[in-house]
Amino acid sequence: MNKYELALVVSAKLDSEAIAATVQRAKDYIERFGGTIGEVEEWGKRKLAYEIQKQTEAYYFFINFDAEPQVPAQLESVMRIMDNVLRYLVLAKDENDTFKVAPEKAPAAEEAEAAPVEEVPAEEEAPAAEEEAAE
Repeated sequence: MNKYELALVVSAKLDSEAIAATVQRAKDYIERFGGTIGEVEEWGKRKLAYEIQKQTEAYYFFINFDAEPQVPAQLESVMRIMDNVLRYLVLAKDENDTFKVAPEKAPAAEEAEAAPVEEVPAEEEAPAAEEEAAE
């Protein structure tokens, strides 16, 4: 079984009972598809980075769970049609409980970073910029 995290953004227009029911329904789907629920973090009501369905605030929940590799696709298909969920995201975690973000640097990239970089004085750059502006 793999470790995953489901991030839910739930509408702020709901009362506390409806919000709890929405999160419980998401947990029920995880268990129905064969997953086991771990920790559930409630971040509470937060301001959204941008407006979603004419709403500027929403409740954030993070549900950690263990499941087989096909479960995230099944879970996303039901999250897509849940009415009170504004956004969702299923992330895979590695064995250290960190998210898989990017591969390690290639050796060639490390060598390029170690090479000294020549700096051009600001005085030499100014005439070129003035010539481009005159054209």
